[in-house]
Amino acid sequence: MNRFAIRCAAGLSVPFLLVACSSAPSSPADSSSGGQVTITVGDRPTSSDPANRAQYDQKVADFEKANPDIKLNPVETLWDPTTFQAQAAGGQLPDVLNVPFTEPQGMIARKQVADLTKVLKDDGLLSELNPNVLKIAQDQSGNVYAVPTAAYSVGLVYNRNLFTKAGLDPNKPPATWDEVRADAKAIAQKTGQAGYAQMTTNNTGGWMFTTQTYAFGGSIENADGSQAAFDDAPSKAALQALHEMKWVDKSMGQAVLYDIDGISKAFSAGKIGMYMSAPDAYRTLVNVNGLKASSFGIGPMPQQGGDHGTLSGGSVQIVSPSATDAEKAAAVKWIKFSYLNKYVDQSAAVTSAKNGVAGKLPVGVPGLPVIAADQWSTYQNWIKPYVNVPLDNFAPYTKVAADQKIIPEPPVKAQEVYAALDPVVQTVLGNQKADIPALLTKAAGTVNAKLGR
Repeated sequence: MNRFAIRCAAGLSVPFLLVACSSAPSSPADSSSGGQVTITVGDRPTSSDPANRAQYDQKVADFEKANPDIKLNPVETLWDPTTFQAQAAGGQLPDVLNVPFTEPQGMIARKQVADLTKVLKDDGLLSELNPNVLKIAQDQSGNVYAVPTAAYSVGLVYNRNLFTKAGLDPNKPPATWDEVRADAKAIAQKTGQAGYAQMTTNNTGGWMFTTQTYAFGGSIENADGSQAAFDDAPSKAALQALHEMKWVDKSMGQAVLYDIDGISKAFSAGKIGMYMSAPDAYRTLVNVNGLKASSFGIGPMPQQGGDHGTLSGGSVQIVSPSATDAEKAAAVKWIKFSYLNKYVDQSAAVTSAKNGVAGKLPVGVPGLPVIAADQWSTYQNWIKPYVNVPLDNFAPYTKVAADQKIIPEPPVKAQEVYAALDPVVQTVLGNQKADIPALLTKAAGTVNAKLGR
């Protein structure tokens, strides 16, 4: 699920409900004049969002000043799964566009994105990117077709205050789902609050069920995304764990229908002990919903029956397959300047950190870096004087998450698959007599029909 729809990459995400602009990209006839290259860049905020639009436009002006040989034509085109195929077929894509992690592999197969390998090598950016995350944008030969600019991996967010009240160690969140169950039961019995909760609506139910299935060693789709793969033992075990926490332990409270906004508010109000989310949930929980920073904790994704990994997501920047070599080079410069500059330039890092502090935003929240480990460490040192979040509260996550295997979202029709799985999770938590195997078999049939379209 695209992270930017929630933070923005709150970006944990709800489906994209975005409107595409009809502006066409630059054509070879007008892409250069007197040595100047012109490229069309998407994702400009609309006039109904004046603050972000002004910030975007200032970034465009700053880029053009620093790169007088490149002219940017910003448009409001955003990623929209309902219009992308028509835009691609009609040559109406901008030269640069932000898309979620679920999309690059399909776009590569359909030849809808430019091969950026050479230009990334020439720029030096290729060696600065996190090779683990870069796999999202590579083909089987290792060629690179997109630039990751934001990434996350899901962990277990928990309320340190409720852990303490329940007699649990707030520095040691559960590492397995058996431990999640035991801790949730302790929290419910000793504090009267829900020990654990899970999102279930607006595609978040399928999204978090996918995350949990991965942690139990399962998958949602087969390798090429042609068939559902969740009608099996790991998925059944994941749902059975939820069923037992809800109906046997009674540790999940009464509320069942949560989306990202609802669960964030309930957690911030001290009504939930644990739920699955990513580190950047800190901003929503603390800065938006008023949770005390000292109560926020996050650990890596609990595993069950082995070290399987956790779901990852985020955003990449793609370049139009019709872009010339000069336009590709200009596009990579814009991507680096607009999305990655603070990670590779000390002045930009410090400026961004200072602006965050001035805007009362969290600075220094750990996460899944899109840049390589050495460069990430350098960036952390640059912003260290301005960090305003309790890093010790993230320590259980950061000590493990960097080495925890990351698993992409389902490769084909992820949002439709999530929507088909929402009712499964809702039924398990809403009906004590839910038939888990039957629910999964029925959902697999629904998903297979969608994947076969």
